[in-house]
Amino acid sequence: MKTLDYIKLNESEVASVVASLQQLLADFQVYYTNLRGFHWNIKGRDFFVLHAKFEELYQDVAEKVDELAERVLMLGGTPVSKFSDYLKVAKVKELDGVTNGDEALGNILETYAYFISQERNLLAQASAAADEVTVALMSDYLKEQEKMVWMLTAYNHK
Repeated sequence: MKTLDYIKLNESEVASVVASLQQLLADFQVYYTNLRGFHWNIKGRDFFVLHAKFEELYQDVAEKVDELAERVLMLGGTPVSKFSDYLKVAKVKELDGVTNGDEALGNILETYAYFISQERNLLAQASAAADEVTVALMSDYLKEQEKMVWMLTAYNHK
């Protein structure tokens, strides 16, 4: 028997959820790499604050990547695991050479806006498939990200 048989979810009903989780996984992997670059390359007056914040953010994303991949597996899929495959489908674009804090924060806020939109859509898909665990996961992500958007916007207020 499959995991889905035991957790009482229909494979065809969760297929779109799995596809959306795969998309989010690819996007989070690229975002993780962008955050590492921000952490390594940031310069300027806010170096100490932003260097530490970017590390906190990429560690959080690393946990989310693992959660997303495991959820794909629980729902009967196989998570993509090659970075070259992520780059083919990711909507989050790779960045290089960002040293300016305002530019990095602007990108992070834009990425959160994208994630929030995608996660709301995924939450609705999961709800339609009676997949309450994915609903809860997306709800948790949204709660964290909306608070982070508020905090980063307050920090970056001019």
